[in-house]
Amino acid sequence: MANPNAELIERFYRAFQDVDAEAMAACYARDIRFEDPVFGVLRGREAGDMWRMLLARAEDFSLTYTDIKATGQTVTANCVATYRFSRTRRTVANEISSRFAIRDGEIVEQTDSFDLWRWSRQALGLKGWLLGGSSIMQNRIRGDARKGLAEFRRKSES
Repeated sequence: MANPNAELIERFYRAFQDVDAEAMAACYARDIRFEDPVFGVLRGREAGDMWRMLLARAEDFSLTYTDIKATGQTVTANCVATYRFSRTRRTVANEISSRFAIRDGEIVEQTDSFDLWRWSRQALGLKGWLLGGSSIMQNRIRGDARKGLAEFRRKSES
């Protein structure tokens, strides 16, 4: 018999491949805690709204995922999200390692890890190569992402 926690993460990634933010968000508990190097910590509906925003903007998007491993209520996996970054039109292949905590058949915590400097080199080009490793540039990337999410959420609520 397959592991139900691994099956949940498989369903989450299939929805991601299908550019289906609603199906991704449906895998989350209401009190989800999401964290990654760009958005920082997001809670509750904010995490689903991040996927809604990102996938609404997705262009030339594809996703591969591997190594789904479940141990008790914890699942780990790796994926590569490839897309055209909307601001610069540059192609990014972001290699992400994820850790999920599961409770009652829902994701209650997701922590995504990736190299923000590597991401910035792909997304921003020369500016990313030169400045992407600096805390000033990384904080600007984070600030822009949070600002974009807040704007998306404001428009969605209207």
